[in-house]
Amino acid sequence: MGLGELYALGCALAWAVAVILFKKSGEHLPPFALNLIKTAMVLPLFAVTILFVEGPALPDIPADHLGVILLSGVLGIAAGDTLYFRGLNAIGASRMAVAQALYSPFVILLSMLWLAERLGSWQFGGVGLVLTGIVLVTWSRERQSVDARALRIGVAWAVLSVFLMALGVVIAKPMLEQHSFLWVVTLRVAAGFLGMFAIALARRQLAALWRTYRGVTHWPAIVAGGIVGTYLSMMMWLAGYKYTQASIAAVLNELAAVFILPLAVIFLREPVHARQAFGVLLALAGVVLVVAL
Repeated sequence: MGLGELYALGCALAWAVAVILFKKSGEHLPPFALNLIKTAMVLPLFAVTILFVEGPALPDIPADHLGVILLSGVLGIAAGDTLYFRGLNAIGASRMAVAQALYSPFVILLSMLWLAERLGSWQFGGVGLVLTGIVLVTWSRERQSVDARALRIGVAWAVLSVFLMALGVVIAKPMLEQHSFLWVVTLRVAAGFLGMFAIALARRQLAALWRTYRGVTHWPAIVAGGIVGTYLSMMMWLAGYKYTQASIAAVLNELAAVFILPLAVIFLREPVHARQAFGVLLALAGVVLVVAL
């Protein structure tokens, strides 16, 4: 297991911890408001990190490469996350969790087309085990009264959101390999924030968002979740793509759903079912096949 695989696993663990922090806080910020404020909070952290590590000099990034980096942020963070939250509201968390399992297949397909990456047959078998394990961990049998047409539209939003997230990170991979890692990450996050801010401005939601933020009573947990789940997670997420194949990093990122399970049992006292435990074992077996063969 190399450096890229370790970063990808670290990203999954950091995101799992952030999910527990947000849920533990009991805060009920709307998804778009939470994503916007988390992104806004970490931008200064990225700026300070750049000043400390690389100094104030601006990077020499060609205009076409800069355009790809900014497009990656708009696609993956602004558009992808916004559609993700729209799909979440339409089809519910359990269905969205299953739709999220499409992330690694999308990354693998796009990496084959865009980056000419290839996986071996055993690694494809590992991908299948990971995805099966994720579905077993996240699948819920609860029935929700959702209109059939609304459900189809919600599923379409969900699938499109996951595709845009995958597309955003795949087109960013060559930029991560050719330019300053910290600058690429920061520019990408800045583009995502400005994209979301533009959406809120166009929808005239700024006043409503301000009122929402003023009513927040659990800022410590939200700030901690933002630092772990956006700053640290984003750094390790993109570092994973820099130092290993995008296809392998995407599969390892999927383990966030597996990491959440034991953390929820320990810190939230949530029950665990045999089906979920079996799903964890399948996913871990799949990881062994993906990274070891």
